[in-house]
Amino acid sequence: MKSDAALSRFEGFLRRKGLRVTDQRREILNAAWATHDHFSAEELYGWLRGAGSKASRATVYRTLTLLVEGGFLSALDGGKGQMLYEHILGHSHHDHMICLKCGKIIEFRNEEIEGLQHAMAAKHRFRLIQHTLTLEGYCSACHEALTRAGPGS
Repeated sequence: MKSDAALSRFEGFLRRKGLRVTDQRREILNAAWATHDHFSAEELYGWLRGAGSKASRATVYRTLTLLVEGGFLSALDGGKGQMLYEHILGHSHHDHMICLKCGKIIEFRNEEIEGLQHAMAAKHRFRLIQHTLTLEGYCSACHEALTRAGPGS
């Protein structure tokens, strides 16, 4: 979805919640839409500051929460105590593998896994609304480096 369409939807979302549509909130959405990578709140804050935005760190965090609540972004626990975000509006569902050493994120989609999740929900008469699947381990480069280093390294 294009940035201007996402912005229009976000403004409608804010109005329905009785919240003000501010320049800072618009800048935050536009910055989130400008990347196709996963990003942290601190990275987004840095991008905004570099572009001359007056948005405060607190406004960035609060707006990211609103963007997740409204289904514009998804939040992913990137490990190491930080959440990572990506825009999802207009994108198909996918899952993630995260390297515990270097932080690399690999996105994937597997119809068999999706089917199993839906089958389990149906078996338990559970109405599935959304889900996240995150696999944690080591990417091939980090696994090879750990193997070369040997045990106890």
